[in-house]
Amino acid sequence: MARNGWWRVAAAAAIALGGCGRGAGQAPPAVGQPTRQEAAQQSPLHKTRPIKTVREAAVAGLFYPGQEKDLAREVDRLLAAAKPAGIKGLRGLVAPHAGYEFSGPTAAIAYKQLEGRPIRTVVVMSPSHYALFEGAYVPNVDAYATPLGRIPLAPAAETLAGTRPFTAEPACRVMRPPWWRQSPLEAPPRGEDKPDTWEHSLEVQLPFLQRVLKEFELVPVEFGEADEAAVEAAAKVLAARLDDRTLLVASSDLSHQLPQETANKLDTACIEAICKLNPGGIAEEQACGRVPIRTLIHVARQKGWKAKLLDYRTSGDASGDRSAVVGYAAIAFFDEQERPAAEAAPSAEFTPEERKLLVELARRTVEAAVRGRELPEVELAAWPAKMAAPRACFVTLNKSGQLRGCVGHLVPQEPLVRAVSQNAVAAALKDTRFQPVTPAELDRIEIEISVLTIPRRLEFQSPEDLLAKLRPRVDGVILQVGRRLATYLPQVWEKIPDKETFMSELAEKAGLPPSAWKSPEAVVLTYQAEVF
Repeated sequence: MARNGWWRVAAAAAIALGGCGRGAGQAPPAVGQPTRQEAAQQSPLHKTRPIKTVREAAVAGLFYPGQEKDLAREVDRLLAAAKPAGIKGLRGLVAPHAGYEFSGPTAAIAYKQLEGRPIRTVVVMSPSHYALFEGAYVPNVDAYATPLGRIPLAPAAETLAGTRPFTAEPACRVMRPPWWRQSPLEAPPRGEDKPDTWEHSLEVQLPFLQRVLKEFELVPVEFGEADEAAVEAAAKVLAARLDDRTLLVASSDLSHQLPQETANKLDTACIEAICKLNPGGIAEEQACGRVPIRTLIHVARQKGWKAKLLDYRTSGDASGDRSAVVGYAAIAFFDEQERPAAEAAPSAEFTPEERKLLVELARRTVEAAVRGRELPEVELAAWPAKMAAPRACFVTLNKSGQLRGCVGHLVPQEPLVRAVSQNAVAAALKDTRFQPVTPAELDRIEIEISVLTIPRRLEFQSPEDLLAKLRPRVDGVILQVGRRLATYLPQVWEKIPDKETFMSELAEKAGLPPSAWKSPEAVVLTYQAEVF
């Protein structure tokens, strides 16, 4: 490989650039292609399936808050009250699907377990409450929407729909729910309702996933009538397509409209059957989502997973009326044999308190800059020595799970606290891929800081050797060919896990042909990051 001097890379790296998607070093788009701003406002996940058709929210304002800000606040409140259970090797969840005022606390405990996990794809399996059909329905749309934004469907959804017992076009009859006129959804003409048009049991799971995972791809599956043979077939198909970064969710409430004491007995038996991986032990009256749960159990048995109860309660615990209650449970499915990654990122350098201080500094700075006020003063003497030392860092802004700005430096230039402050301003106002952040957006802006190690030259003898030496989810990568340079932060691996695709898209980000990383002139450096 060509031995271009480190001074050139360092000089280029000294210019603030974005590491969280396309942008730095990129050539202007061709006629008819999206602008850089338009491309940056889309998740990289969206590229796999252009969004043309969207299943819009049907129960926003009915089962959960209908406004983005209110919904985000409510989900965050529920998640903040939930506790992590320390589950290792999490692979699946059972979560309830009633209105958030009743089942929200239990659902939050289920989804709390996802924090910090590199989940890229979520298969949500729900029962059908309003449609009569056989098999498992996979909607033929490009995305699902909630007030928090759109969730792209994974390419696997289309593949799954063509594999029995899954289908995209079941023969069905839909009975509209009593509340359909109160729905924010514009009703289709009579006779054109699809199985998922009004279905709430899948939709109510999505805001929790959006707030915890931020970016992911969805595979929605709605089960109609299915005998045990169909359930086993569905489980076999799903099990063959799972990887360590795919989560299975079975949406289900437990017993319905029974006195609290009776409900507790039935629900206890149902939960015991689930945790013992006994699909035959779930009676029809014990769980409306018994088919999704049975499917999850069959997958668990094939994979050698185990199950553990996280939470159980009833609607009576929320309302105080225990005369006729609905039961809710959160159950985790996990793989005890999960292998740790061969390589790991460096251990944390900053304490939780220090991380919090840096994020708060960035937030105060962004708010002041956006509102045109004086920026917070950064007195080095007031900060711990390691935070006053020169460090390279990036500040990333997200809004509703979508990138809103990302600016930083690859080599140390300023004391860390000043670099955080400067990059926060630049991410909010000077990232050329976006319009400046406005005051109206501030409540929805989420801030992430990445503190970088010093980049090091990666020696390799061939493109194949380079790919073998890259460490997904550990290494940030700098690619330089001639005067063109671009970087992807380590967290971009979450969106682009394939090594060759990662490098090809990094080359495109630098305004180069996708194969440029294979050139003898290519220089590659790697670094690691502590992200919080």
